[in-house]
Amino acid sequence: MPALCYLLEGMGSSCSRSHSVNEANTEENLKAVEIERRILQETKAEQHIHRLLLLGAGESGKSTIFKQIKLLFHTGFSEAELRSYTSVVHANVYQTIKILYDGSKELAQIESDSSKYIASPDNKEKGERLSELGSRLDHPFLTKEIAQDIKNLWQDAAIQETFSHGNMLQIPDCAQYFMDNLDRLSQPDYVPTKEDVLYARVRTSGVVEIQFSPVGESKKSGEVYKLYDVGGQRNERRKWIHLFEGVTAVIFCAAISEYDQTLFEDETKNRMMETKELFDWVLKQKCFEKTSFMLFLNKFDIFEKKVQKVPLSVCDWFKDYHPTTSGKQEVEHAYEFVKKKFEELYFQSSKPDRVDRVFKIYRTTALDQKLVKKTFKLVDETLRRRNLMEAGLL
Repeated sequence: MPALCYLLEGMGSSCSRSHSVNEANTEENLKAVEIERRILQETKAEQHIHRLLLLGAGESGKSTIFKQIKLLFHTGFSEAELRSYTSVVHANVYQTIKILYDGSKELAQIESDSSKYIASPDNKEKGERLSELGSRLDHPFLTKEIAQDIKNLWQDAAIQETFSHGNMLQIPDCAQYFMDNLDRLSQPDYVPTKEDVLYARVRTSGVVEIQFSPVGESKKSGEVYKLYDVGGQRNERRKWIHLFEGVTAVIFCAAISEYDQTLFEDETKNRMMETKELFDWVLKQKCFEKTSFMLFLNKFDIFEKKVQKVPLSVCDWFKDYHPTTSGKQEVEHAYEFVKKKFEELYFQSSKPDRVDRVFKIYRTTALDQKLVKKTFKLVDETLRRRNLMEAGLL
C-alpha cells in the first residue's frame, strides 16, 4: 500500500510538472506569436513610410530646412529644447565677433589701405579680450556688460568694413541677426525663440532624423516621411553611405549665394565648385538609379542682394555669365542662369536609363517658414503623384 501511494504521488507530481511545462511553453509560444505580429505590423508600417535624405555641402542650409520641418510638421521645439540652445546662440555670438576682429587684423596686413581695418584703441582692447573668449570651448554666459563691449566693437568702422568683405572670411550667415539682437540675447532670463533656433549654427555631426507628414499623420490621405539630415563637411560624408539604400527621394541643398566663398574646411576651394562636384557624385551613385531628386537652390534671400554687387563670373563654373540688365530683372536672369547650370549638370551626370527619374528644382530660403511649407507641400504632391504612377493609377 505505501508503495502504491508513493507511485500515485509520483504520477501526480509528474503530471503537475508536465502541466507546468505545457503552460510555460504555451506562454512562450504566445509571446513569440505576439513578437512576430508586431514585427510584421512594424514592417508593414515601415513600407508606408517614405525615406527622404537631406544632402548638401557644409553651410548649405540643410540643417535649417530640417529645423523648419520639425517646427512645421512635427512636434516643434519644447521649452527644454529652446533653453538648450542658449549656449549655442551665445557661442555663435562669441565666434562671430572673434572672426570679425581677427579678420580685421588679417585684412590690415594684406590690403593696401590697411587703415580701414584698424579698430580704435578702446575697441582694440575689447577685441583682444573678446577674441580670447571666442577661442574657448566653454564660452561664458552673455552678460549685459560683455554684450555692450561686443556692440561697441561691432559698430567700429573697421569691423563694419571687415564685415563687408565677408566672402574672404568664414563669417556665418547669422552674424547680422545676432548682432542686431544683442540686448535681448544678454537678458539674465533669456530663452531662445524659434527664430533664434533657426539662425543658430551647430555643425551637424552624424545622422539625425524625424518622422512627419506634410498634411498631418491623422489624415489618412497624407504620406508619412522619415527625413534624415547628415553632416555636410567632407569628413562627415562617409557616414552617409549606409543611408543610401531604399531612399524615396534625395533633397539636395545648394547654397546659391556662396559662389564667391570658400569652404570652412578648405579655404582654397570655392564653395559652389564643391557643391557642383558633390551633386555630380551623388547623381552617379548606383543606389540612386530610381531615386527622385529634389534640388533646393537655397539662400535666395542672400543671393538676390549679393548678385547685384558681386558678379557671378567670379566663380569658375559661372565664368561665361554676362549681366544683361539691373535690379530685380538682373536677379531673375542670374538665378535662371544658375538653375540652368544645375539642370545641365543633372542630365550630363545621369545615365540614359536614369533620366526618367523625378527631378524637380525649387527656389528656397531656409529661414522663410512660409516658403519652406509651400515647397514641402509641392514635394509631397510630386512624390504622391509618382507613387500613383508606379501603381498604375495615373
